[in-house]
Amino acid sequence: MNVVRGIVLRNLRLFFRDRFNVFFSLLGAIVLFVLYTLFLSNLQTQALEQAFPDAPEGSVKAFVDSWMFAGIILLTTITTGLGALSVLVDDTQSGRFRDFLVSPIKRGQIVLGYMIAAVVVSLIMTFIVLVLSVIYLGLVDGVWLTADVLLRIAAISVLCCAAFTALSAFAVSFLNTAGAFSALATIVGTVLGFIAGAFIPVGSLPSGVANFINALPFGQAGMLLRREFTAETLPTMTGGVSLADEQIRATYGIDAFVGEWMVPASFAVGALVVLAIVSTVLAAVRIRSRIR
Repeated sequence: MNVVRGIVLRNLRLFFRDRFNVFFSLLGAIVLFVLYTLFLSNLQTQALEQAFPDAPEGSVKAFVDSWMFAGIILLTTITTGLGALSVLVDDTQSGRFRDFLVSPIKRGQIVLGYMIAAVVVSLIMTFIVLVLSVIYLGLVDGVWLTADVLLRIAAISVLCCAAFTALSAFAVSFLNTAGAFSALATIVGTVLGFIAGAFIPVGSLPSGVANFINALPFGQAGMLLRREFTAETLPTMTGGVSLADEQIRATYGIDAFVGEWMVPASFAVGALVVLAIVSTVLAAVRIRSRIR
């Protein structure tokens, strides 16, 4: 375990030393925050204020902000783990694996070190963003998430970090150059907000596109986070009217529908667990085969 710990610490130092890599790993979350703060938040707020003219003052904005931060947390769990795997690509391109192999280190220990380091980076960055999100909601919107809600959000975030980092590791195992990695990171950071239903509410998309998004693990993970973030702000905005709640939950991806089937939370959790296990095995096999 000393060897694995050494590799993990070395990879963590390399990642956090590169400030541009840290910044770009958060770029998707930063773009989403800027877009909503400057443009999209006002559009969503105005539309909902017209739909709920009797909603308490500030409740509509609080709902939109809480919905937005669920998407920001989701994007962070994905992009930061991917950004941490740039060390793996750099070591592949530079041939540093040969230096590792001349020492008494097993290939399995090397693989484990990279995987753990990427998950740790994802967890650290996600929880930093989560703390900032909680503070923002509390100070700006007057919405303070309760301890039990925060614990559930933290548990979902840990599961997302593990699953999506493992999936990213499997994808990165096919890349050999820093240029290819940069292209992948750019594509993921640009497209993922739409695929996860974070930039635009799922209900405003064509039904076929919405079904596709809700069938993906990204959309289902977003559903889990949105349910926790909006647990208080949604009923406050709608006044607890069940029909209004159902419509908003479907439109904003708080409930995920694939056709007429509503995806249960237990199914989404199980899908993320399976994704984490399968992706970890496939990524480990791929990375191990490349270390020669």
